[in-house]
Amino acid sequence: MILPFITIAASELGGRGVFTTENIPVDTTIEISPIIALNPEERQHVEKTELFNYIFEWGEGYTGAAVALGYVSMYNHSYHSNCVYEMDFENEEIRIRTVKDIVKGDELTINYNADPDDTTPIWFEAK
Repeated sequence: MILPFITIAASELGGRGVFTTENIPVDTTIEISPIIALNPEERQHVEKTELFNYIFEWGEGYTGAAVALGYVSMYNHSYHSNCVYEMDFENEEIRIRTVKDIVKGDELTINYNADPDDTTPIWFEAK
């Protein structure tokens, strides 16, 4: 499920990103996407490819990985994101939920550290 006013466009943060064409209130689930789960061995192979930048740690001890379908892997990183991702291991889904009111035209971002305000450096230099 992806709300109809969510779209992909060029991003000032780099490459493409996810944007909204309508105002969105705080605490709105804007996307629920299924994932493809990878075991630790499969993850090791993926980590040697460009796909590494688009997977999520997954499973017991987070030793596996998840390839998220939908737009989930297209959300850019921000240390002060306006959305959060939530992992549903039982249903093999990732949800995206707003943590702030968002204005029409804004880019929707997640913090790759999981916590919207976690400033721990990530594996690449973020804008």
